[in-house]
Amino acid sequence: MEAAAEPGNLAGVRHIILVLSGKGGVGKSTISTELALALRHTGKKVGLLDVDLCGPSIPRMLRVQGRAVHQCDRGWLPVFVDQEQGISLMSVGFLLEKPDEAVVWRGPKKNGNARRAGEALAFPFQSTALIKQFVSDVAWGPLDYLVVDTPPGTSDEHMAAVDALRPYGPLGALVVTTPQAVSVGDVRRELTFCRKVGLRVIGLVENMSGFVCPHCAECTHVFSRGGGEELARHTGVPFLGSVPLDPELARSLEEGRDLARGFPDSPAFPVLSSIAQRILDETPVGLR
Repeated sequence: MEAAAEPGNLAGVRHIILVLSGKGGVGKSTISTELALALRHTGKKVGLLDVDLCGPSIPRMLRVQGRAVHQCDRGWLPVFVDQEQGISLMSVGFLLEKPDEAVVWRGPKKNGNARRAGEALAFPFQSTALIKQFVSDVAWGPLDYLVVDTPPGTSDEHMAAVDALRPYGPLGALVVTTPQAVSVGDVRRELTFCRKVGLRVIGLVENMSGFVCPHCAECTHVFSRGGGEELARHTGVPFLGSVPLDPELARSLEEGRDLARGFPDSPAFPVLSSIAQRILDETPVGLR
């Protein structure tokens, strides 16, 4: 029987949610960011862990890129996103000396070492070791929810994130897809992966499901329609909602503005709020 993990820096984290996808480009970081913001608007204290090592975009989405990461006796201190310190973020993007620096994973570059907290990221380094270090060496403090934006697919880095967090009893996984058949096929494999590693799937979210015209409110299905909902029904996974292609959502992320406060009439806003509420409903009574 596998021994329980020492809680360490995760001792004050009540619930962990992993955001997964079978492929890149489905908006997983967008859903992670908006879920964290939506949970914060319900009064919860939220942490956001960006371990999407090849595309650390969340610092820009939250307008905190370039912030310095400091060290304490327990490891890295996350960056607070808001003045109320209701959302904290840790991302590999904070460890790059230059914002536009590429993270290259070719061959032997996975076999080096990462520098300790408080120093710039050194190349080459071992990506799976860095992920494990992110899990164990970030001093989160008390959190109601920790939302983890994982690498896409089922690569070594992806599995390292899941394996590092699984001993801490995550609430479950939120799986993101787009309507196209190629994305749905990849997500089908992701659901199989979750079953194999014993990770509960909270539900499936279909992103970029259609474009809602800002003038007439008609929804045009730019890609295809209903692939995520059909997959959820076929696999017995709860379907949490379809997030439309929304220029206001894109603008909020480009400008680092809170969707709820800056664009309350956004077509995506009620869907994202509903997804957050479903997450709250999945939290056992008495542990919320």
